[in-house]
Amino acid sequence: MLIRKIAAAVFAVLALGGVQAVTAAPATAAPRILYYDASQAQEFKAVVDQGAQIWNNSVTNVRLLPVTAGRTPNIRVYADNGWPRAYTSSLGNGSWYMGRQAVNQGYHPPRIAAHEFGHLLGLPDRRTGLCADLMSGSSAPVNCTNPNPNATEARTVNNRFASAAVAVPSKVYVWQ
Repeated sequence: MLIRKIAAAVFAVLALGGVQAVTAAPATAAPRILYYDASQAQEFKAVVDQGAQIWNNSVTNVRLLPVTAGRTPNIRVYADNGWPRAYTSSLGNGSWYMGRQAVNQGYHPPRIAAHEFGHLLGLPDRRTGLCADLMSGSSAPVNCTNPNPNATEARTVNNRFASAAVAVPSKVYVWQ
């Protein structure tokens, strides 16, 4: 008890003298790194990189990075003539397709890329029809160019990656 009183007095004197006592901030976990391989995304490689950067700017608990030599990617990205779609095997793992059919119909490629990455980050389709909701997918108007997750979507991803113990079952998501 006496030690606490002495410590409180020392801190009070230091504070009066303009000295601030610093306490250690709680440790924060490093973000989980997910590597993606866009080598098969053909003409959409830059758009895939843009979609990853959108998520990197929106969340703190996970980072999407291009795969480096000698690493196995968590996410593989392909391009084909169908609808965009994602195949998840677990949280942060799987593949997705940049489907030319949606692009040819006028959907915004960066929005498609960010949306499909969203599935690999654990988000389902929401079909709200709102441009503000990234996971509304093709239910939003074709002229919607918003590629950014809303606050709830970003918070959900951050929460999912705050702990390694969160499990997300495998699933297939199709844009249309």
